[in-house]
Amino acid sequence: MKIGILQTGHVADDLLAENGDYSEIFPRFLAGRGLTFQTYAVVDGEFPDGPDSAEGWLITGSRFGAYEDHFWIPPLEQLIRDIYAVRRPLIGVCFGHQIIAQALGGRVEKFRGGWSVGRTSYDINGEVLNLNAWHQDQVTVLPEGATTVSGTDFCRHAAVIYGDRAFTIQPHPEIDRTYIRGLLESRAPGVVPEDLRQNALAQLDRETDSARLAEMFALFFTERKIA
Repeated sequence: MKIGILQTGHVADDLLAENGDYSEIFPRFLAGRGLTFQTYAVVDGEFPDGPDSAEGWLITGSRFGAYEDHFWIPPLEQLIRDIYAVRRPLIGVCFGHQIIAQALGGRVEKFRGGWSVGRTSYDINGEVLNLNAWHQDQVTVLPEGATTVSGTDFCRHAAVIYGDRAFTIQPHPEIDRTYIRGLLESRAPGVVPEDLRQNALAQLDRETDSARLAEMFALFFTERKIA
C-alpha cells in the first residue's frame, strides 16, 4: 500500500544527522508493515497531483502553527478536504492532527496552559499508552464528524477519529529516545519551563508504546479502524 507523506516541516540541522528528516523518520517508524512511501515536502511547495496520488496519506509534525500565515497552508487544507472527500485514509501527527481539524472546520490555538513535553500517558480508545509529546498548540474545537478517542486534563483532544476517514494524534509516536533527548537538550532550554524539561529528561530511560501506535496506524491505513 502506497502512503503519501505530506511533510510540513524539517528536522532542525543540529538534530538531522542522528535522526534523519521526517521523510526518513516515518518510514522507519512504520517499517515492516507492508507499506511503501513517497514524501511530498509541502512545506517547500511540493504537492502531489491530487488525493489519488497515494492510497493513504500521513501529515507530519512541524515547527509552524496551523493558524499561521504561510503560502503552503491554504493548498494543504484544500488537499486535506479533497482526501477526506474521496475517503482515502488519512493520519495526522501533532501539526498534522491540528491542520486536519482546522481544514475540516475545527479550531487550533496556542494553549494558555503551556507545554507538554516528554513521556506522557494517554488512554487511547480504552488502552493506556505512553508516548513522547512536544507541543504547545492544541485542537480546541472539533469539526463536525470528529470523535475524541483520547483526552487528558491538559489536552482535551489528544487523539481524534473521523469515522473511517481519518485518525489523528497530538503526541509524537515516531519520536524515539534519541530525538526527544536532542529536543530537550538543544531546543527546550529557555523555551520550555525548566521543571518540565527536567522531568522529561528524568524519564528518558523509560520505554514508550510507539510500536503499538505504529500498529494502530497500519491498521487504520489497511482496515480503516484502530482496534
